Amino acid sequence: QVQLVESGGGLVQTGDSLRLSCAGSVHTASTNALGWFRQAPGNEREFVAAIFGRIRGTIYAGSVKGRFTILRDDDKNTVYLQMNSLKPEDTAVYYCAASTRTNTGNTYTHASNYDYWGQGTQVTVSS
Repeated sequence: QVQLVESGGGLVQTGDSLRLSCAGSVHTASTNALGWFRQAPGNEREFVAAIFGRIRGTIYAGSVKGRFTILRDDDKNTVYLQMNSLKPEDTAVYYCAASTRTNTGNTYTHASNYDYWGQGTQVTVSS
């Protein structure tokens, strides 16, 4: 069983930066992919970013590409989401997830391909 704990959320203003962290209870190196999703009130959970495979490939949602960066540090069993140029529409609860499945990159954009989830951290961007 893998436990994931997010931190780093908060209230910021438009244009600010924020870094989310997600610490795993086991070696993140044992997972094939780590991802971030978010869910705003009244909306479905949506994909944000994922990092996968030995080559550490990355994939991003179009709405965050160029502003967000996903990083993993297996020595610390942690995955990060660096968020720059934040916008009010980025407001949501952010969840990290881990997948033990071996898939192609695009499949990690689907929540159903993840096995473990954190409890979420709130990010609020004021205008």
